[in-house]
Amino acid sequence: MRTKLSQFDYDFDNQLIAKYPSENRDESRLMVVHRDTGKIEHKIFKDILGYFDEGDVMIFNNTKVFPARLFGKKEKTGAQIEVFLLRQLNSEQRLWDVLVDPARKIRVGNKLYFTDEAGNDVLIAEVVDNTTSRGRTIRFLYEGTEDEFQKELNYLGNTPLPKYIEREVEGIDKERYQTIYAKELGAVAAPTAGLHFSREVMKRFEIKGVDFAELTLHIGLGTFRSIDVEDLSKHKMDAEYFRITQEAAETVNKAKKAHRRVCAVGTTSMRSIETAVSAENLLKTAEGWTNLFIYPPYDFHIANCMVTNLHLPKSSLMIMVSAFGGQDLIKEAYAEAVKEKYRFFSYGDAMLIL
Repeated sequence: MRTKLSQFDYDFDNQLIAKYPSENRDESRLMVVHRDTGKIEHKIFKDILGYFDEGDVMIFNNTKVFPARLFGKKEKTGAQIEVFLLRQLNSEQRLWDVLVDPARKIRVGNKLYFTDEAGNDVLIAEVVDNTTSRGRTIRFLYEGTEDEFQKELNYLGNTPLPKYIEREVEGIDKERYQTIYAKELGAVAAPTAGLHFSREVMKRFEIKGVDFAELTLHIGLGTFRSIDVEDLSKHKMDAEYFRITQEAAETVNKAKKAHRRVCAVGTTSMRSIETAVSAENLLKTAEGWTNLFIYPPYDFHIANCMVTNLHLPKSSLMIMVSAFGGQDLIKEAYAEAVKEKYRFFSYGDAMLIL
């Protein structure tokens, strides 16, 4: 029997979209969902410490969000153009895949100017390809070193908050739309389940003897792309770069063999580990691109619990969570979250599925 997109819809009130993060990372709400009994608990995020013990493992995605949203002007007309950097194709040639808005105004050969607050042109880019499925390819015309170029991008760019937050980027976003363990620059969206982890919570996990395994998956916009087919077997995910080190694999496998809790923090961590399963159903070292789309029914091989946020109806993220938690139970949990006025999406509250 086909799994259908319409099975993952739910009644939602837009007033529940979190416009800002909670005052403290670890004081967002936490819904705890028990798969074995169907029990649902309402906690504060820092209460997560009570569910893990020595020898358990938390798997974190250490990707770092770069300031991917730029605002420039088109040559001659001066028309305002938003450029969203998706990924660097070639560092020597400064080639990038980008989305532009409004797209209809941009053609191959057009030049775009990015200026500082004083109106000086800091960067100039030229559109070199108009036909990619991702939108456009542009070349930045810049003579300095790669480090200098990255500094200019960092200066000009804005934190790429999701559009549904419907507000201007503010100073708080630079810090809070980033996990405290972010290291590897390359994501255009934050691994939002990790935003709840404070330094205090991490330290207390360490004191309890809980181990950490870090992997990298650079989140692209494909993770959030809407699904346009009713038959989920026909949906194709955009590929995203990921890397799992030997150290991470060994940490996870040690816990798995000891029948400890192995917790994937976020859907991106889950996709990464499910892409790198050995013949013995253990985690293996891997690097490359994954377009794995997880939807019910699906047998998970590595993690036996997960931390996640509350996701958009009919999104690939919500569908994966339903595959892990069970469709009926997750549907019940989401109805409960709406009723209890949990805060939804990137800056919203969290869910722990055991």
